[in-house]
Amino acid sequence: MALLRVALCQINTVVGDLKGNAARILVHCAAAAESGADIAVFPELTICGYPPEDLLHQPQFLFDSQAALHDLASATGDIYAVVGFPEAGEDGKIYNSAAVLHGGQIKHIYRKVALPNYGVFDEQRYFAPGQDSGVFTVNGTKIGITICQDIWEDKGPAWKAAKQGAELILNINASPYHMAKGRERELMLRDRAIETGDWLAYVNLVGGQDELVFDGQSIVVRPDGSVLTQGLQFKEDMLVFDIDASTGSGEAITAPATPLGEAAEVYAALVLGTRDYMSKNGFTTAVLGMSGGIDSALAAAIAVDAVGADNVKAVYMPTRFSSEDSREDAAETAALLKIEFKVIDIDNVFETYLATLRPYFGTLPFNVAEENLQARIRGTMLMALANKFHWIVLATGNKSEMAVGYATLYGDMAGGFEVIKDVPKTLVYKLADFRNAVSPVMPANVINKAPTAELRPDQKDTDSLPPYDILDPIINAYVEQDLSPDEIEALGYPRATVDNVTRLIDRNEYKRRQAPPGIKITAKAFGKDRRLPITNGYRRNK
Repeated sequence: MALLRVALCQINTVVGDLKGNAARILVHCAAAAESGADIAVFPELTICGYPPEDLLHQPQFLFDSQAALHDLASATGDIYAVVGFPEAGEDGKIYNSAAVLHGGQIKHIYRKVALPNYGVFDEQRYFAPGQDSGVFTVNGTKIGITICQDIWEDKGPAWKAAKQGAELILNINASPYHMAKGRERELMLRDRAIETGDWLAYVNLVGGQDELVFDGQSIVVRPDGSVLTQGLQFKEDMLVFDIDASTGSGEAITAPATPLGEAAEVYAALVLGTRDYMSKNGFTTAVLGMSGGIDSALAAAIAVDAVGADNVKAVYMPTRFSSEDSREDAAETAALLKIEFKVIDIDNVFETYLATLRPYFGTLPFNVAEENLQARIRGTMLMALANKFHWIVLATGNKSEMAVGYATLYGDMAGGFEVIKDVPKTLVYKLADFRNAVSPVMPANVINKAPTAELRPDQKDTDSLPPYDILDPIINAYVEQDLSPDEIEALGYPRATVDNVTRLIDRNEYKRRQAPPGIKITAKAFGKDRRLPITNGYRRNK
């Protein structure tokens, strides 16, 4: 009988915090040992955090990372620990590696073979591919290690490890979240388990890092492709299970977590991403502009759930175009959220700007220049408050606005972090309904009224844009699916609308390049997920 107890430790690391990450690993090693585990398994690049990006170009960073690994090895004791780290090879190359630590020594090293270089991944910029490193044995069970992308390859490193006799494949990951990613992983792991005939144990990172959020949701899959157990989403967790490779049997010691529904999953990602961005960058308090609209109300609710009501401030900044309804909706939202609410009337500042510019504007009609002045005054006020009190400004724009440039540079785009930057407007409504069902955080009028920027009399978003239930699918098709205007028209959308929307998306790359970072929740977010030139004369048709 070859009974093996495994603990998958999905932990929240901080990029570059080598000592802090090592300390967190040791805490979880101790907890795993207390559970009776023979081996504790940690996510990809656990020592340095993921993704370390160009820190990997600093030789001292690599030296310090490996020193931290050696210090960790001397402290892990009798339990085996599988830990990810950046390895400076003797050949002068850098590898994305996993070390097996035991009894004060590094017993085995595996180097990642499949290096992703798409979407948010740049691993070929930094790492050289490894070679298959064989298997090692714990308690009579033969174990193979793979790292993240390795497990996605048909007849790749996992299959080769199985051919070398592995009975259990460990896969350590830093797999970023997007909607329904957990289901994608589960289906892939089912196929890989059937292909290899092995047990698969997949451990994933959890936490926010800049624009990325990692959802955990570690999972154990039987050789027949069925799920033995799975971990929590968006929370640290330790998944403990036993397998007896000689009989093919297994038992979950940790009860499987129930996956969240779509809205709950996205909302949890936004909360965790906001909390970690603030805490890991040293911010305790956030301030945002509260307009009385749904976007700022949702962003405020996420911020409150992330850092607490006492640490969120809301500012309403009316001008001559602001309605009394908006003031009341903003105040009521703040009251429901129990956050501090301030009113700063900026119309006098707006008038001063107009008077100063009058000799230059002359008799030209009121247009977007005057509209954007109001937004820029608001951005200046928020940044001034943040500077004075050491707060962070949370911008409140959504993906639909970012896509077509329906936002003001240095105005409502000003801030240190943009909470719902990757959330389409139609999803904003679903998230608002979801959060209100948990407990009321915004009045019904905020959700039900027609969206408006209130920068000119009787303004509505639909004055400039198609309805969001038409706009969002076109954005999705053009940005996330890379369909051409011809292909989008074939889906049933009016050609004039398609041409206008795609033109706006193309011409506003310069704005998006200057936007604050925000949490990726879709399959393709603006930013490092989609990198197009600002100066770009190419236009797609077919």
